[in-house]
Amino acid sequence: MGLTTTTIFELPSYSPELNLIEILWRFIKYEWIEIDAYSSWQNFVASIEKILREFGKNYVINFV
Repeated sequence: MGLTTTTIFELPSYSPELNLIEILWRFIKYEWIEIDAYSSWQNFVASIEKILREFGKNYVINFV
């Protein structure tokens, strides 16, 4: 029987500010989506789809 070694990797802490999809979702959730989008599932999905289709044209993230 041989010896086995175990390697422990330290994972970085959770950093949502560095995750691009988290940044996009924060803009959608807090700045771009209208309050009436939450009235039904269909309205919510339609609003998200509209934002994603128009992202880069009507919806832009500026880090200035």
